[in-house]
Amino acid sequence: MSELTLKTAQTIAEATLKTAREKSFKPLAVVVYDARGSLKALLAEDGTSLKRAEIAMGKAYGALALGVGSRALHKMATDRPYFVSAATHAVGGQLIPVPGGVLIKDSQGDILGAVGVSGDTSDNDEIAAAGGIAAAGLVFDTGA
Repeated sequence: MSELTLKTAQTIAEATLKTAREKSFKPLAVVVYDARGSLKALLAEDGTSLKRAEIAMGKAYGALALGVGSRALHKMATDRPYFVSAATHAVGGQLIPVPGGVLIKDSQGDILGAVGVSGDTSDNDEIAAAGGIAAAGLVFDTGA
C-alpha cells in the first residue's frame, strides 16, 4: 500500500484551492489527512469565515474514521441518525456528515487519506476536493 507523502498532500491542498478559484467558489479551507489520521496539510484562503478549517477537519476525519466519503455519511445521518450521533461521539465529535469529505485512494482502491473542504456549498466543497485529488493523479471517493 502506498503512503500519502507531505509533498502529495501539499499538491492536493493547493490543487483543491486552484479548482475552487477556477470555478469562482467562495473562499475555502482545505485539510488533508493521511490514512492513519495524521494532519498533513491545512490551507485557509483569505476571506474564509471563522471555523471553516475545523468544519473541513470534521468532514475529512469523519470520512476517514468510517471509511466512506462524507456524502455517504450524509445519507447515513438521514437514514440512521442514532448511528451517526453515536459514531460522532465515538470519534470525539470530529464528524461532520455532509459532502466535502472525500477519501483519497490509490489505483488499487486502498485508502491513502482524506480531504476535507469547507467554505462554499457542500456540493462545491466536494467538487473542489475531488479536483485536488485528481490533479495529484489519485482516485477520489465522495461516498456517492
